[in-house]
Amino acid sequence: MGEGDQGIGHRSRVAPGFTAMAHPDRFLLAGVMGWPVMHSRSPLLHNYWFKQHGLAGTYLPLGIPPEGLADALRALHPLGFAGVNLTIPHKQHAMTIVDEVDPMAMRIGAISCVVVRPDGSLSGSNNDCYGFIHNLKQTEPGWRASTGPIVVLGAGGGARAVCYGLLQEGAKEIRLVNRTLPRAKGIAAEFGGPIEPFPWEERHDALEGAAMVVNATSQGMTGQPALDIRLDKLPKSALAADIIYTPLETPFLAAARARGNRTLNGLGMLLHQGRPAWKAWFGIEPEVTSELRALMEKSILGGS
Repeated sequence: MGEGDQGIGHRSRVAPGFTAMAHPDRFLLAGVMGWPVMHSRSPLLHNYWFKQHGLAGTYLPLGIPPEGLADALRALHPLGFAGVNLTIPHKQHAMTIVDEVDPMAMRIGAISCVVVRPDGSLSGSNNDCYGFIHNLKQTEPGWRASTGPIVVLGAGGGARAVCYGLLQEGAKEIRLVNRTLPRAKGIAAEFGGPIEPFPWEERHDALEGAAMVVNATSQGMTGQPALDIRLDKLPKSALAADIIYTPLETPFLAAARARGNRTLNGLGMLLHQGRPAWKAWFGIEPEVTSELRALMEKSILGGS
């Protein structure tokens, strides 16, 4: 990951050259672009940090249809935005619009964060990878990617970020399972390393001997069908993780927990990916606290 697990469990840090009130002369703006976007919990997260740090500013949900993405991104500078996060369906198309994409995001093949530079140019990065790994490290301090085989389900942008992060952390075997086998093979060819593609019909058997399984598909998300997978071959010692956070416990995680597996939902991934965004936008590294996590969980459980 390049940053290890710096900052986890520590107080917020202010980057050199900044103070918590680095911009008292203007109202700070950031947001999330998606289509649709009103379901996003990102505004609750970021506006909590604005209040915590005593900053005058706000974080807005920006519903931008795909055909309007270029105009919307170019409007950020004249409107005074520090930057935005990107969610479905914009993470790949935005790469062709911004002026610079950092090397990690280029490898992953998607950007999740845009920074507006003082000259109006736009830079893109991918913080999903950071969020996934740091959530793991905070929740499972003893976790090591090299413990045993890791099964990753899916081959979209989320799966690419997960696989990249696991490789950076030293995974020795990743079994990548996807409905469209060529997509899984494409990731294996691009990333290199110990990624073995599996066809979807072998998903149940791929769990045999695994130390961890990650659902990086949208199956199990609110409004989507549940992930269709049998867990009988998954060792009881394995960790079951999901990048979905609505609901907090997907049917996949509920089934894993019921049979005795440790589980990890996607909320922490959302929380942690916000930290490098804030550092880039405002020069502040906010903290992921138990209070913040509880606030987000209450909102998701309450459906608000």
